[in-house]
Amino acid sequence: MDGHAVAIPASSGQVSRAARVAEAVDGAVGRTVELTAALILLAEVIILAAGVTARYVLHTPLVWSDELASILFLWLSMLGSVVALRRGEHMRMTGIAARVPPQARALLEALAVTASIAFLLLILPHAWEYAEEERFIVTPALEITNAWRAAAIPVGVTLMLVAAVFRLLRLNAIKAVLLAVAITAILVTLFWFAGPALKPLGKLNLIIFFVGVVSLNVFAGVPIAFSFALATFGYLALTTSTPLLVMVGRLDEGMSHLVLLAVPLFIFLGALIEMTGMAKAMIQFLASLLGHVRGGLSYVLIGAMYLVSGISGSKIADMAAIAPVLFPEMKARGAKPGDLVALLSATGAQTETIPPSIVLITIGSVTGVSIAALFTGGLLPALVLGLALCVVVWWRHRGEDLGRGARYSWREIGRLALIALPAVALPFVIRAAVVEGVATATEVSTIGIAYSVVMGLLVYRQFDWRRLPGILVDTAALTGAIIFIVGCATAMAWGLTQSGFSQDLARLMAGIPGGTWGFLAISIVAFVILGSVLEGIPAIVLFGPLLFPIAKQIGVHEVHYAMVVIFAMGIGLFAPPFGVGYYGACAISKVNPDDGMKYIWGYMLALLIGLVVVAAVPWISIGFLKF
Repeated sequence: MDGHAVAIPASSGQVSRAARVAEAVDGAVGRTVELTAALILLAEVIILAAGVTARYVLHTPLVWSDELASILFLWLSMLGSVVALRRGEHMRMTGIAARVPPQARALLEALAVTASIAFLLLILPHAWEYAEEERFIVTPALEITNAWRAAAIPVGVTLMLVAAVFRLLRLNAIKAVLLAVAITAILVTLFWFAGPALKPLGKLNLIIFFVGVVSLNVFAGVPIAFSFALATFGYLALTTSTPLLVMVGRLDEGMSHLVLLAVPLFIFLGALIEMTGMAKAMIQFLASLLGHVRGGLSYVLIGAMYLVSGISGSKIADMAAIAPVLFPEMKARGAKPGDLVALLSATGAQTETIPPSIVLITIGSVTGVSIAALFTGGLLPALVLGLALCVVVWWRHRGEDLGRGARYSWREIGRLALIALPAVALPFVIRAAVVEGVATATEVSTIGIAYSVVMGLLVYRQFDWRRLPGILVDTAALTGAIIFIVGCATAMAWGLTQSGFSQDLARLMAGIPGGTWGFLAISIVAFVILGSVLEGIPAIVLFGPLLFPIAKQIGVHEVHYAMVVIFAMGIGLFAPPFGVGYYGACAISKVNPDDGMKYIWGYMLALLIGLVVVAAVPWISIGFLKF
């Protein structure tokens, strides 16, 4: 799943007048959507900050703040999805597309867009119907029609259609586009006419749609959200009598959890941490402590990812903040590029449970597990896996001397510690605000944002206002990509539940030999595989509501189970050859993926051993919940 379309060479050196007009229209629409999304994100920060201030400082809660924030959040998610589609940043698997000849690659790129267009065309009339139905509902606080909120879905779908069509034009591969349109139309038509034959198949349709259709789309490079959506739409439309208005309602439900508003706000916060120099200050402090020992900067890398991942909402953002600071010096000391990228990938998997992880927030929103408990439980398991990685680093560097750096004096270390203190304190400020009830998991991000702005302006004196619009737009795009997946996965999970699959799965999982340990072992294997194909958030939204109740029923603590499945998904996400996180680390590090292959397996083995320890000792995850 990469963020950008594969570049397709133009078949002609001349750009037609029509193409230039189309490009101008596309640019105008794109800039308008980006500006609107950026302003909505800024408004969300202001509204939630005002809500925290009014309730905690002035003791006069704003009864309308959450409602307005919820309305704007759905608009932000849909407009962000438009930006992500226009940029080609929806999560997708491109492993096959990257390995086929240019002509086949062009066809797969075009199919990824035409499949998305097919879903958007199919759902659009039902989306407008849903918005029309919602106009009869009046919101309790603002007392306005709910159509103002629900209209975000049809408007977003319409704009995504426009963006997708222009994206097809930008591919500059006429034959591939026409062939993709034909293939998509033929497949949709065949499924439509096969409807009467599919209905009598019963639960066999679950395999046809939720295994066959999803797998075909995912491996062909269709964005994961649209792969889920096409399978769900086909299943409901062709094998059930469910009104398709219901699917739009499930999309709305999945994207409207107010707790998910923490996703864009923490992504924005992570970008501010990098821009203000706070991340660099933390890394320099760690380097002063450990930079002079063998493999010292590798330990710094592990520690830096532990600290920065507690703030940022994106693993790619975490790695992008750290790699440029550490890698040049590590290479100068003789470190091998392949080893660097392998360790960077491993630390990405290791830090998935550090609060305020977006995966933790997502689990809390879809399973009902306390987010404060997840935040408390995530720190120690990540430390266990970090120590496992440190053992591998020690073993590999025990006989080497990478040109040891100068040993810092205690006075210099103290100076760097003082500089880094405001940055190091931020994760603890965030956790304390949630645990002590100052702010919710959604609101606390605004405290972090305000803290980062103040530190950047007054302490670090590093705040580039010119970068702010780009950061806001990038945050909106990543938000749209994530939340649209959550919405589509929610609709798919609902379809599976209605089919009776959840009851069948519960019986199957409850009957696994070995009881609790057998259940945990099967879960680890399943989520490693799911993590490599679907990434963490789609997998947890899809299977979390089904498996967490089973875990609780057989005596596994929900927080303990959350840590186990998050680490399992993280290992799948960052382990080659399928794990997309590994290729993201390679792109950031500018290292050939083949160079890291022989180094990464030692780190992955350490992570697996650490995961087994976390699974076998529940206290690591839940021991501090009593305090």
